[in-house]
Amino acid sequence: MTETLVVGGGLAGLTTALSLHAAGLPCRVVDKARTLTAAGVGINLQPQAVRELTELGFGDDLAELGVPTAEMVHFDRFGNRIWAEPRGTAAGYLWPQYSIHRGALQMLLLRAVRERLGPEAVTTGVAFESCTETPDGLSVRLRDRAGKVVETTADVVAGADGLHSAVRAWLHPDEGPLTSRGIRMWRGTVEAEPFLTGRTMIIAGTNAAAKFVAYPITPTVDGRTTVNWCAEVRMPDGGLVPDWTLRGRLEDVLPHFADWRFDWLDVPALLRRTEEILEYPMVDRDPLSSWGSGRVTLVGDAAHPMYPVGSNGGSQAIIDARVLAHYLATTPDPVAGLGRYEAERREPANAILLANRGLGPDRVLRTVAERAPNGFSRIEDVLSADELAEIGASYRRTSTQDAETVNTRPSWHTGRSVVTG
Repeated sequence: MTETLVVGGGLAGLTTALSLHAAGLPCRVVDKARTLTAAGVGINLQPQAVRELTELGFGDDLAELGVPTAEMVHFDRFGNRIWAEPRGTAAGYLWPQYSIHRGALQMLLLRAVRERLGPEAVTTGVAFESCTETPDGLSVRLRDRAGKVVETTADVVAGADGLHSAVRAWLHPDEGPLTSRGIRMWRGTVEAEPFLTGRTMIIAGTNAAAKFVAYPITPTVDGRTTVNWCAEVRMPDGGLVPDWTLRGRLEDVLPHFADWRFDWLDVPALLRRTEEILEYPMVDRDPLSSWGSGRVTLVGDAAHPMYPVGSNGGSQAIIDARVLAHYLATTPDPVAGLGRYEAERREPANAILLANRGLGPDRVLRTVAERAPNGFSRIEDVLSADELAEIGASYRRTSTQDAETVNTRPSWHTGRSVVTG
């Protein structure tokens, strides 16, 4: 029976472990962090990813922790409405799109791994270094935080260790550097009153200068919710190292949005009330012509780190995990199973990565800013019907999963059933 060593205890790694366990396959998870904590900010889960987590038994948990996003709306930097599109069940999917705190989702999955696979299923403080194929599988070299080498064995290694993946670096040692579009991002979460429908994701402005994204990530209680925000400004990153724990400063981000006060949202007030701001450059990596080799493969951001356009990063990682487990469980030879996994996932994921480099509908939004620099009363006076339609089309190019495809596709769930909730 194929045993997998999953490198990385984030969303991709934990979903991989849960999917392998559900398929009846043994696995272990290692992560270089000393402790896995509920770090990060908000994340959006597309309906195709929610379907997968629901089949793993987390449907009720997602409904309790997250917000079923009802619509995504674009505005100019003055708060004038440009375009809107329904999301999740409002767009015809059988599953919602959820906005949720990334750390809360990670802790939910971590608890489930320890409950279902056992308390020793996750080992922290251990980093991947290399592996060697043997007649019986793989000999894997790890190193703990004290510098001690730890040798272990596995039939398969799944590198789910993110943007700075050690498994990817071992597989592709000559890979080029990270690519950047010269956009700096600041992120944060803050308790606030709901805005618009209370289930709206808003995107204001354009990456040509400054853009602001905000959406609720917790259910409203006593008239309050937790709002996730992301401020994007085109400027040199100054060698800023991509690190999700890097603290940002209010005085760096606030000047770009100091007068962004809309009838339904006061952006500078939101920024000022944020206790912890994170700073990050917008980066990705060039698509790989192959993810893995032999018994080693990649999952999630380790395989296809992409710009945050269309809420795809986390969702694609979850789908990777499910497809990987499906093919390992249904293919007797693990090398062939990994080959089938990559054949199914690499081309679609790489296509989304490349589409996201176009920054979605930003070309059209930039046109709005150029034609109406002081705002507008009617968007029809600024954009033609074809130009408005292009906004929706640009998002569709970042995902191959329309509602009918998601709703009717055969399940990837393999093996044992799980209890929902």
